[in-house]
Amino acid sequence: MFGLTDEQKQLQSAVRSFAEGEIAPHVSEWDEKSEFPHAVVKKLGEMGLLGVIFPEELGGAGMGYVEYVLAVEELSRVDGSVGIIVAAHNSLCTNHIMLAGNDAQRQRWIPKLASGEWLGAWGLTEPGSGSDAGGARTTAVKKGDKWVLNGSKTFITNGSYAGCAVVLAVTDKAKGASGGISAFVVEKGTPGFRPGRKENKLGLRASDTSELIFEDCEIPAENLVGKEGEGFKDAMRVLDGGRISIAALSLGMGRGALDAAMKYSQERRQFGKTISEFQAIQFKLADMATELDAAWLLTMRAAQMKDAGLKVTKESAMAKLYASEAACRICDEGVQIHGGYGFIKDYPAEKFYRDVRLCPIGEGTSEIQRMVIARELLGSKPSRG
Repeated sequence: MFGLTDEQKQLQSAVRSFAEGEIAPHVSEWDEKSEFPHAVVKKLGEMGLLGVIFPEELGGAGMGYVEYVLAVEELSRVDGSVGIIVAAHNSLCTNHIMLAGNDAQRQRWIPKLASGEWLGAWGLTEPGSGSDAGGARTTAVKKGDKWVLNGSKTFITNGSYAGCAVVLAVTDKAKGASGGISAFVVEKGTPGFRPGRKENKLGLRASDTSELIFEDCEIPAENLVGKEGEGFKDAMRVLDGGRISIAALSLGMGRGALDAAMKYSQERRQFGKTISEFQAIQFKLADMATELDAAWLLTMRAAQMKDAGLKVTKESAMAKLYASEAACRICDEGVQIHGGYGFIKDYPAEKFYRDVRLCPIGEGTSEIQRMVIARELLGSKPSRG
């Protein structure tokens, strides 16, 4: 049902080779130092992986969400930090401009982002509004031919290194999320705009997560993306695709944890035989592989539907929900199979365990995904066969 084309297999193989050759040797060092992988990000741009889902005429690779899932999965199989850098850049920042921007805005910003000349960030979450994204307090006030932004965003992937950020701000408090929030592109170096504190995180430590701060930040009126007041609605459309990327991120880390557990189980000997010969370990591996395949199928369904131009609100939420929670279970079992060695940094199990915990939280918690799925189910007329 979800067989890959020869071209997709070639992409998968190329990204896997790159990840194993260019990323794997540095993973532990980046993680320990919380070091952003500048050189690798530059190479990702050269490979077209920072513009996977954007048309060639805008400098993108002209591929679809299936290819995007394969790329993010293969990167995350080696290092989730690199996977989330690519995911936030493609499906949040750049995709918001692609979905809601006009032709002039697409021509102005997407070539720089798709080529990797600029890295992109997306600012929705605030210190006081996480799951309640409609409760944003960052404001944008129109003054002549400019907008003036004040406020802050938090937990922003790529925030310190972004060439530009798409930022959601309140333009009419009385209308709330339904018509009072707008989106703006703010470029690096704009007076009044700066990155704030870089977060010291449990996992995904090589990716940058920081604050964005706006203090009387003036931007041109033409930096408004989409219609005034429709920023929140556009953001929800952006998240439909973004959740597919978090599912792919989950798949990659789950697959990396399973690979590591299988390798270790065939090397570790106890009671005169490898632990892979014990049924208790075999059952764990079987459950891990089954959950991973189920998550992959849900994710590929959402990706194919997205490529076909279909609405994927329910399907992307299902993929994100199941893949992220399954990956957490897989990574947990990976630590258990390693035993004491799963608790030390000499083996990859503990890093997958730490990194994957972001997946049921980012781009809508598991609780929010269940709300989205239920709303989509109950908002539809029941099938009568």
